[in-house]
Amino acid sequence: MAIGYLIIQVRTADGAVPLSGAEIRILDEEGNTIRELTTDESGGTEAVSLETVDKSFSLSPDYTGTPYTAYDVLVRASGFDSLYISEIPIYEGETAIQPAPLVPMLEMQRSPMVTEITVGGPAVAMEEERIQERPDRELRVLRQVVIPNPITVHLGTPSSSAANVQVPFTDYVKNVASSEIYPTWPESALRANIYAIITFALNRVFTEWYRGRGYNFDITSSTAYDQAFIQGRNIYESISRIVDEIFNQYVRRQGQNAPYFTSFCNGTTVTCSGMSQWGTVSLADRGLTPLQILRTYYPNNVEIAETNTITGVTSSYPGTPLRIGSRGLDVQIIQAYLNRIRRNYPAIPVITDEAGVYGSSTNAAVTRFQSIFNLAADGVVGKSTWYKISSLYTAVARLAELDSEGTSLGIGTVPPGSVLRQGSRGADVITLQYLLNMAAEFYPSVPRVSQDGIFGNGTKQAVTAFQNVMGLNPDGIVGENTWRALYNVYLGIEENVPMPGPDTGYIEYVVQPGDTLWLLSQRYNTTVDAIKSLNGLTGSLLNIGQVLKIPSSDIGSYIEYTVRLGDTLWQLSRRYGTTVDAIRNLNGLSSDVLHIGQVLKIPVK
Repeated sequence: MAIGYLIIQVRTADGAVPLSGAEIRILDEEGNTIRELTTDESGGTEAVSLETVDKSFSLSPDYTGTPYTAYDVLVRASGFDSLYISEIPIYEGETAIQPAPLVPMLEMQRSPMVTEITVGGPAVAMEEERIQERPDRELRVLRQVVIPNPITVHLGTPSSSAANVQVPFTDYVKNVASSEIYPTWPESALRANIYAIITFALNRVFTEWYRGRGYNFDITSSTAYDQAFIQGRNIYESISRIVDEIFNQYVRRQGQNAPYFTSFCNGTTVTCSGMSQWGTVSLADRGLTPLQILRTYYPNNVEIAETNTITGVTSSYPGTPLRIGSRGLDVQIIQAYLNRIRRNYPAIPVITDEAGVYGSSTNAAVTRFQSIFNLAADGVVGKSTWYKISSLYTAVARLAELDSEGTSLGIGTVPPGSVLRQGSRGADVITLQYLLNMAAEFYPSVPRVSQDGIFGNGTKQAVTAFQNVMGLNPDGIVGENTWRALYNVYLGIEENVPMPGPDTGYIEYVVQPGDTLWLLSQRYNTTVDAIKSLNGLTGSLLNIGQVLKIPSSDIGSYIEYTVRLGDTLWQLSRRYGTTVDAIRNLNGLSSDVLHIGQVLKIPVK
């Protein structure tokens, strides 16, 4: 009997919080439990070997049976609703990675509910006609090709009342490829199909095909109109590695910037003027490259282009991989991000290298991070690793900021008595927007909003989406029932989600003119040797601007805050109940000038 593999990853809040100790049951097609597992401190399981059918069946377009074996998975964790995922396809020699993003139980909820997801076979095995409306060739809306991160997917046909979900672009492409084709296909065929999937999505975004028609999404999950997407499904390691490498590359005609309209169909039960998915397999078997395969179905002057314009990332990839021996600000950014992520993922070892110097401890932290998140564990920060570190840092920092902000806003446990609707303004609207953003961390169909105290159209859309999730009347008006539901979600998160506390074992200090190790040891009531050990120093020489970790057992807690437009030190000191001097000292600031996107440590009691 052939063997395939399955990994389950149990995390929540866009992956910001891993859930250790979650209970996993793997069941066969008859409902018998064949394996019981428990997640580790990173929320993952080992790769479990499972029996399946021979790989050759998934390589033949004439085979009419099922070329895989399906398994079900039940995921349970204390304080969270359960998840039942059925019909996960397992293929010979392939590793299926099944995400299990659990949702925290509501306040006072007595027992967990069970959410069900059905995966099933890929679209290439279906017989549904593809409309895939082609945009006007003269239609050009955006000035440049942009990777939408996240991309907003409508879970149904364009005119349906289905929900929208926001998905990181790489996760979207991996999901679609795993939902469209077989992961066992030759690599050239996989790459040709993934290029077509990426380009199709970017064409919809570039032409604003749906948004230009008044819809609030970028693309649909309907195979008739766009391409397959199954919310919550597994992905395959073979597909994942390719997507990580080429997610910002797309097909275009020479001399043009716009993504080509890469329509496709299975080429057997359904034919079309675009690419034949099954045809790519035979072409790959003949030795054609991905570009040669694409030129077989699309104009022979198409080429592979690249865009580095990616929305929603904190820092852009520097363009050159970082490895042992690298130095500079880009290395320091990755070190800072990994040290922050480590609070949530303690399996990542602490970085003790000098700030901005890529040494052995930075290499060890990067390698462990890559292993946890199914990247090639080579210790090199290339494009895929950079963006994964950046996106996860954004997720953990955003959740920590929201968690602390709830205290500063005085959310409490009793909802306001006001009724809010579009046009409302004031403190209660800020509270509403905060609660919606907290809910959005755990419910992907609830969009994030700006906390500006103004109930505009974006806030109304978020309220409506939240009401749909909670089974309330989706009228976009926040009355007693909606307030109560918002508080039930918020208090359930506070009660059930393990929020890692701040690292109070040291502070980070920026070396100023005249500083010495001895002076710093006296100022912070520690020793020169302790500072040296924590920072991996072999000598006593300090450089102005160098970032040092200063050990202390008396340092209070702090939160990390990302500076926004209009922020000042005085405003932040008032908001968080501290002083301007305290913020300056904790961050080693020599002036009051702040920069948008700057990460500040804010002392809190």
